[in-house]
Amino acid sequence: MSTVKGNNPYLLLTATMVLWGSAFSSSKVVVEQVPHGVAALLRFGGGALALLLALRLFGRRDTAVSARDRGRAALAGVLGVFAYNVCFFWGLALAPAMDGGVIIPVMSPVLTTAFLLVSRKERASPARIAGLCLGVAGAVVFFIGVWTGGGGTGRLAGDLLFLLGACCWAAYTLAGPRVLAGIEPLRATTYATLAGAVLLGIYSVPEMGRVAWSDLTPGLWLNVVFLAIGPAAVANLLYYRGVAAVGPASASVMMFMVPVFGTFCATVFLGESFGPVQTVGALILLGGAVLAVTQGRRWPSGRSRVAGSQGSDLRRVSGVSGQ
Repeated sequence: MSTVKGNNPYLLLTATMVLWGSAFSSSKVVVEQVPHGVAALLRFGGGALALLLALRLFGRRDTAVSARDRGRAALAGVLGVFAYNVCFFWGLALAPAMDGGVIIPVMSPVLTTAFLLVSRKERASPARIAGLCLGVAGAVVFFIGVWTGGGGTGRLAGDLLFLLGACCWAAYTLAGPRVLAGIEPLRATTYATLAGAVLLGIYSVPEMGRVAWSDLTPGLWLNVVFLAIGPAAVANLLYYRGVAAVGPASASVMMFMVPVFGTFCATVFLGESFGPVQTVGALILLGGAVLAVTQGRRWPSGRSRVAGSQGSDLRRVSGVSGQ
């Protein structure tokens, strides 16, 4: 199997998915102690600093970056960092982390694929249509499970915010090829995160005065440090190294491991659980998403590249974010 500087690329990608999956539960712990806007700022303000350090250590220095390219990356950060994380952390304040760990990483590629089909930038193969229909059906069943399972309107509102966050991430995904056309991925992610963190700082100003900073627990600060360094910085570095070895198609398919790790962490560390209807809906949704993205093909091999724009779009699907 191919390697990157002696490291197994699939181990790097698996580590990335573990970090992204764990971020849902870890972020839930933070948002339980501070308002959602402040929680988002703490995570991505720290993430911006960590990415700046990573860019200093690992970024390419042999190419100049135009002001236009910086501007594109910053505008992408408005969607992929600011808007996405307002929805994400606000959703966490209302709904379990487990819900977000399924809705966001699964619905994002479904929505991206749907847009590419509607805009005729991708072919509407039978497998993709079937996968999208399954994904929509699974989402409907999942939300019915929330409504009928005693989750209340608060949880339903949180899940709808997660869905809106998935829409923001899909839009960020679709903007990715244009942003990456003139700038390396790590540098683009750093600029986007910086722009988003600045906006999150402005957004969270009204909430700052409501935080009893001296009462915040060491556990919260440990979670903030983990979120900034792990899911925000280290995960992106590992992901880009994995993509370089196996290609964007194989790397993006591994994104479907995120709900597995997210559900595991939410169950073990937060004691959360799904009802029977939600479980069925989540499984249908996940199956449909995999079918829509892979088109029923076997696992892509080696450094294969997907024809047309799909490879570029898939590369951005799991730049999570974030997640």
